[in-house]
Amino acid sequence: MMKKMTFILATALLAQPVFAKGVEAHNAYARAVVSGVQQSGAFVTLKNTDAKDNVLVGASVSKRFAERTELHTHINENGVMRMREVKDGIPLPAGEVVELKPGSYHIMFFGLKQEMKAGKKIPITLKFKNGKAKKITATVKEIQKTAAPHQHDHQHGEHHNHDHHDHAHGEHH
Repeated sequence: MMKKMTFILATALLAQPVFAKGVEAHNAYARAVVSGVQQSGAFVTLKNTDAKDNVLVGASVSKRFAERTELHTHINENGVMRMREVKDGIPLPAGEVVELKPGSYHIMFFGLKQEMKAGKKIPITLKFKNGKAKKITATVKEIQKTAAPHQHDHQHGEHHNHDHHDHAHGEHH
């Protein structure tokens, strides 16, 4: 009887991770930039498979790749889209998908020490509020202007202090 209870208990403990998977990461990619550009962004689709809410609180890469990594978003400030660091993290509600994408939440690399050419693989460590970390690999891709790397919430028929042609988004011209 004791062996049977121990077996049932051990089986229940081993099965626990199935119910609490954590955060899944899909389609991670980073933006290719021309030589000399010191920053770039990475994007990924995150799915919180846990029953509890979580928060992406940070991301990191090797210091051989970039000096620092920050979580960012875009905000509309008086009709001008501006990028801002997300100090409190990116909320990941239980059971939901959050997409880090151009014009929204994303990971920024500053002080690039290596070229960001298409095809390069970048290991990134995602850090979560629950204390866990997840290693992902982002593939560097060329992102053309037609791929909507720069989306806005404001009306383009109105004139705001926002000239789309003067931005250095890292695309090839």
